Amino acid sequence: MLQPISSASRQMSEAFRTVLFLSLSGGLQDAYTYLGRGKVFANAQTGNIVFMGQSLFTGDWARFFHYLVPVLAFALGVAAAELIRVFFKENRRLHWRQLVLLVEILLLFLVGFFPDALNLAANALVSFACAMQVQAFRKVHGYPFASTMCIGNLRSGMDSLVTGLRLHDRKTLGKAGHYFAVILLFALGAGVGAQCMAPLGLRTIWISCALLCVSLCLMFRKETNRPAETY
Repeated sequence: MLQPISSASRQMSEAFRTVLFLSLSGGLQDAYTYLGRGKVFANAQTGNIVFMGQSLFTGDWARFFHYLVPVLAFALGVAAAELIRVFFKENRRLHWRQLVLLVEILLLFLVGFFPDALNLAANALVSFACAMQVQAFRKVHGYPFASTMCIGNLRSGMDSLVTGLRLHDRKTLGKAGHYFAVILLFALGAGVGAQCMAPLGLRTIWISCALLCVSLCLMFRKETNRPAETY
């Protein structure tokens, strides 16, 4: 039976084994929406904004709104996760990050039932869920990272690699290794999503749900050697 999360175990949200499944799921979500839902990015909103700008100057308003909706949904997802943190931060039975994952899993599960005709709504829900994950899970072993996009991780990884090699600092090199591992996991998740589109179709997103369920279960395990979080 799962036990309520304690103050000493809350750092499991930063543990690499938790982040592992979050990153796999993040990569799969992007592959799913881009390959199966009309070439929209669930996570990489920069790409969506680029397409929005292109559509704006060509006067293709249908395509413009096709990319605007997930961008707005992403923004609302960040706001939703922050509100969950504010109102449920003191909850002793369920940590607010676990609640975020539960909502994300539910939304992505529903998306698997949406037909092609509802791609706009599906992309909005995936982007909303992804943004909640981005906002809630921002650290691995105490340093910033993103489980659903790679540009920041790539910059931080290379910065740590150069610094570690220059100073012969094994701890900093280990930090770089974590960043590159997260990037690799994201890529593997995207690859899995791409390969599963043929046999599973639009229900491929349910694999993401399964990965998030693993992260959720891991967060019920105690991490007694790390201090309790303050955020």
